Amino acid sequence: MIRLFEIKLPVDHQESALKKAAAKALRINESHIDKIQIRRQAIDARNKRFLYFVYTVDCAVKGEENIVCKLNSKKIIIAPDESYKDVTPGKEPLSLNPLIIGSGPAGLFAGLLLAQKGYKPLILERGRDVDNRTKDVAAFWKNGSLDPDSNIQFGEGGAGTFSDGKLTTLINDPRCKKVLQEFVASGAPETILYVNKPHIGTDLLREVVRTLRNRIIAFGGNVLFQHQVTGIYTVNNTLKALQVNNTEWIDCSVALFATGHSARDTVTMLHNHSMHIIQKPFAIGVRIEHPQGLIDKSQYGNFADHPRLGAAEYKMAFHDKNNRSAFTFCMCPGGEVIAAASCKGGIVTNGMSYHARKGTNANAALLVNIFPSDFPDSHPLSGYEFQRHWEEKAFLLGGSNYYAPVQRVEDFLLHRRTTKIGSVNPTYTPGVTPSDLNDCLPTYVSATLHNALPSFARQISGYSLPDALITGVETRSSSPVRLVRNEQYESSIHGVFVAGEGAGYAGGITSAAADGIRVAEAIIMKFAPPFEKI
Repeated sequence: MIRLFEIKLPVDHQESALKKAAAKALRINESHIDKIQIRRQAIDARNKRFLYFVYTVDCAVKGEENIVCKLNSKKIIIAPDESYKDVTPGKEPLSLNPLIIGSGPAGLFAGLLLAQKGYKPLILERGRDVDNRTKDVAAFWKNGSLDPDSNIQFGEGGAGTFSDGKLTTLINDPRCKKVLQEFVASGAPETILYVNKPHIGTDLLREVVRTLRNRIIAFGGNVLFQHQVTGIYTVNNTLKALQVNNTEWIDCSVALFATGHSARDTVTMLHNHSMHIIQKPFAIGVRIEHPQGLIDKSQYGNFADHPRLGAAEYKMAFHDKNNRSAFTFCMCPGGEVIAAASCKGGIVTNGMSYHARKGTNANAALLVNIFPSDFPDSHPLSGYEFQRHWEEKAFLLGGSNYYAPVQRVEDFLLHRRTTKIGSVNPTYTPGVTPSDLNDCLPTYVSATLHNALPSFARQISGYSLPDALITGVETRSSSPVRLVRNEQYESSIHGVFVAGEGAGYAGGITSAAADGIRVAEAIIMKFAPPFEKI
């Protein structure tokens, strides 16, 4: 296959135009191209009068090497082999099936690989399966009845199940392609394999997660819900068993903790058992909502509402003089702000979109970086206390009923409390309370956001729309702790491996899934597959 970069075509191009453009770049007749496959599709919207799709494609033609050599262009190369490279199983005996704690992206993909390779993993998930979890979340959004073990943070699929299902990542790891391929094999749209900013959407993702679980079971693994790991038993700092639900003990010699960043009680239990854990920077802030049409117009100009483009996205960053940065995160086009609390007495927000992204509003996290020096003290878990403090402040400000405090952007910038919501209707349920969000944010976070908003408005026209709405607080963008692991991904407790967002090694669905695969590979390379049935 020959790979061609930077094929630029108008947004309205015909399907046949791509093959024609590829043939022109290769200086051959179209009929000589046996197959053409899109590897990447991005949008060039720098000139709002003329928008283009920019493609990277692979073409199957005869005499590939001669063509590449003759053209001698950096934009035309022999397509590299990007297939996933299997690892060789080790020889150390593994008499017991490996356990995986948590069924978020890291846990599911670690479980899938281990199951595919014959290790018959057992996944323990404290929450419920995705169908029952969806009912619990719906009940919370309707009437504020929070289940601490089945919510946006806990349950099959992890926190990403109720999100935009965004699959973008900044890491350059070949495992990311395997993640996308396994998603497609589990029912995700094939377009995620090549679009520049792939997403699945919460509606499709719930189906995909269920299929991933069934594939793990089909390969010989198992998944148990409402099984929270509450204790650990070791001998000479070596894992021997895990306690479930404060009662049952499961013998094991290998366990992979892939809990999300909200499993504070699990991490506390591991810390009490002398696991080496350190503080880690993270970020907190708010969710900001605008009319999606405003974002579309700013990003696409006259091409706004074009059926091939869909709802527009954005990503921005601002560096303040005080060494703080503000940045947008997890932008949800045509989405909604959601109640994402997992602890009673706290407000946590997040964003969510369905696959079609047809909602009236756009929303994004608007965050400011937090340093360990901001934490109350030097205790490894002090970041959790920092989060709790501001989540509880928001809970009180909203009315102590899981209503979220909201504020118009104009009022926020003028340091005045919002008393009446304007033209942008909030999407957060069960309800909102007009407030002054400065009362539930650290002063340095508020100050940085005040300085960032005018900067963002220069990048996206109308971003400081007076009636744009901010909702507080967002505190779970990443983990404030890191569970230290060695080069073999093993923690300070022998036999306990750690992976994913909750362990402090990922940020987002794809990077967490890739990290789960990476740690599963380490287990495979060390141990021979067990032969006992679960």
